[in-house]
This record gives sequence, structure tokens and C-alpha cells, in this order.
Amino acid sequence: MRALVTGGAGFIGSHLVDALLADGAETVVVLDDLSSGRRENLEGALARGARLIEGDIRDADAVAEAFAAAQPDLVCHLAAQIDVRVSVAKPVFDLEVNVGGTINVLEAACEAGTRRVLFASTGGAIYGEGEGRQLPLPEDAERRPDAPYGQSKLAAEGYLSLYERLRGLSAAALRLGNVYGPRQDPHGEAGVVAIFCGALLSGRTPLVFGDGEQTRDYIYVEDVVAGFLAAARSGASGAFNLGTGLETSVLELGRRLAAAHGTSFEPEFRPPREGEIQRIAIDPGRAERELGWRARVGLDEGLARTLEWAREGLGARD
Repeated sequence: MRALVTGGAGFIGSHLVDALLADGAETVVVLDDLSSGRRENLEGALARGARLIEGDIRDADAVAEAFAAAQPDLVCHLAAQIDVRVSVAKPVFDLEVNVGGTINVLEAACEAGTRRVLFASTGGAIYGEGEGRQLPLPEDAERRPDAPYGQSKLAAEGYLSLYERLRGLSAAALRLGNVYGPRQDPHGEAGVVAIFCGALLSGRTPLVFGDGEQTRDYIYVEDVVAGFLAAARSGASGAFNLGTGLETSVLELGRRLAAAHGTSFEPEFRPPREGEIQRIAIDPGRAERELGWRARVGLDEGLARTLEWAREGLGARD
């Protein structure tokens, strides 16, 4: 297999690159502009023969260069603008990256004769507010995004379907729950698990936005990567939820993470952030039925692994 991973220097993407190499891929090329991804995430992969091309998916020439280098059978498209707050403040920029960049990737895939394209989409941001709805939500639930980020991902899914119907491209959208695990950046608007790990290990007071009762479907990065590999082996199309189907509140998450650290969870509360939802969980049933995939790492185990990785990283910096 020859694979191209856009956004492959990022949190999820770098884990996927490692897994593709471990799975026997003969070529793995990463396209990443390193705006949020990190070269150090790929150190092991580059030593094993992966190649990094620095470029922006909005740049059709950079995308073409990556495709020429990889000649990919499989494209895993993870490069994106992922900050809800940025999407609210700069919706056109969000559109250019998440829709325009995706179209560049689809065009190049068609020109290169790529066998399969997998798109990293979003669960909660596409479905919107789950309060008052029957959770967990399946793929055919009404999509009603509450921020430009979710809308841009939904639009990109539409283009994926369009290219499949009109150009014969085999494609699937993987709607991810709230992914957490090693390599997630605790700075900026990162995942709450990474942020809480950073606060707990450095002795800072964790911040909770809103009342802390908002729920998310937390899924460990190793399970998400397994979902990509399962979808790569399949020819099934459309959207697939990669989640656990379980709701966990931010406060419960903090308490469980603090317990793993051997301390109590005493956060400082801040006003809620615009564009964020109160409740969500996504139904992974279709992925289990059609891809043979399900999440296997429980929340407590995943939190313990993530905390240990963060602790080791903090020790290495001391």
C-alpha cells in the first residue's frame, strides 16, 4: 500500500502514520504545513522511511507535489482548521481550509487514480446540540451544526459524496468523537483531556467553561486509528461514527483524571464558549456492523495512559 496522510504531523495523523507503517505500507507521505502539527511527532516514522512534505492543502501545487511523491492507493485526509472559536471569528478562512482544501485533495485523488479516500470529519459539531434528542445519535440523525466549523465539515462531506457519484472515487467520512491521547497539545484550544493533564501536572487550577455538565463522547486515539485502518480495508462509503456511544461530563472527566493523578479536581469556572454544545454522544453501530470496528480502550485506561505520557514528557523537559 502507498499512503498519503494530510495533517499527518498532527495529533491523530501522526499516530495514523505510525500505524500505517506498522501495517506494512511501502510508502507513507505526509502533507502538513506544521501550523499545528509538529515535526517531532513524526521522528520515529521519518526514521522508518516516511516522508514529510511541508505544504498547505489550500495550495493545489503543494497537494499535487504530495500526490506525485506518494502515488497513493489510500489517502487519509486529516488536515483541517479545527478550532471552533476560529471558525466563529473567521468563517471564510474556515471554509477555505476545510472545504477548499478538501476539494483540492479530491481533485488530485481523481487525477492520480487513488483507490480510496478517507476523510476525518466530526461527530458532535456536525450533529449539533444533543439536548432533547435521543442519544447516542446515528449517522442518519439530523445534521444541524452550531458553528461554522461543523458546517464546513458537513459541506466537505457533501463534496466527498459528489466525487464518489460523479467521478467514481471510493470514499468514506469518519465522524470522530472527542479524541484524546498522547501527543495532543495542551496549549490553545486543544482537547480538554490534554488541557486538564497539563494543569494537573503543573499544579495549575483547571479551567471549566460553562457549568461543567456538558457531555462529550471521548474516544482514545488508538481506537480512532484502528477505525481508519478498518475503513481502509473496506469499500463501504458514506459516514461512519467513530465513538463510544457514551456521554461523559466535563466535570466527571476531570474527577476521573484527577483520581488517576492521585489528587482532587477543583476547577475554576469561566463563561461558556460560543458555538459549543451542551450534550452529545454518537452511535458507533454502523462502524461495528460494516467495518468490524468498535472502541476497545475504556475511558479510565485511556486517561491513565495519556496522563503517564504527559508526565513523562514533563519530566523530559525538566
